[in-house]
Amino acid sequence: MPMTTRQRFRGITDWFQQNMPVAESELQYQNPYQLLVSVILSAQCTDKRVNMTTPALFDRFPTPQAMADADPEEIYPYIRSISYPNNKAKNLSGMARMLCEEFGGAVPEDIEQLQRLPGVGRKTANVVGIVAFGKRAMPVDTHVFRVADRLGLSTGAKTPLQTEMQLTEGFPPEVLPLAHHWLILHGRYVCTARKPHCEACGLTPWCRYYATQQKTAPQGNAPAEPPIRHARKRAAAAPRKK
Repeated sequence: MPMTTRQRFRGITDWFQQNMPVAESELQYQNPYQLLVSVILSAQCTDKRVNMTTPALFDRFPTPQAMADADPEEIYPYIRSISYPNNKAKNLSGMARMLCEEFGGAVPEDIEQLQRLPGVGRKTANVVGIVAFGKRAMPVDTHVFRVADRLGLSTGAKTPLQTEMQLTEGFPPEVLPLAHHWLILHGRYVCTARKPHCEACGLTPWCRYYATQQKTAPQGNAPAEPPIRHARKRAAAAPRKK
């Protein structure tokens, strides 16, 4: 009998809870303001590069007010190694000014309010919501979009929003803040874009992609049954927030 989507969600959730009970953002930050800045910078850029850039940026602009008082031209030199530094410098300046003028210098907890800030789209707002405030949301980046489709947690989703809706409906609400990190770390270290490492993946019993590959593999050359392990060691070794 074919596996149902509900069974996939249940099996994958149980596996992650047993094998990766702790999963966190790899961005380094000390407060919601720093997290918001880091997530804005991380768009189409690696967390590693962002973490290399933000220490000097936060030394120069330690508060929203300090950044609000700066022009984009003053912010640019600190983020020039980040992708799209001109646009991001403008967004950071505008974001900080709105924080100070409309929110008293505090990052709003409401995801809809967050999306009003320059440089903050739905994904960024959801990331800040779940990481800083424990909101039950599901940010969808390229890793999550890819992994959800391969595993079979999403079906026919053409946009990040469609994937978000399916994942939000499928995962138990209480695990949503963790589920985003599960999928994104899995996508970074195991289910990579060019060549998924199925031999190192513990999710193959529930994976739609793996089942398809097994059916199409030449007889006698099917991939060996992988151990029920994961790249959780890599995730555990990832830098934690300071």
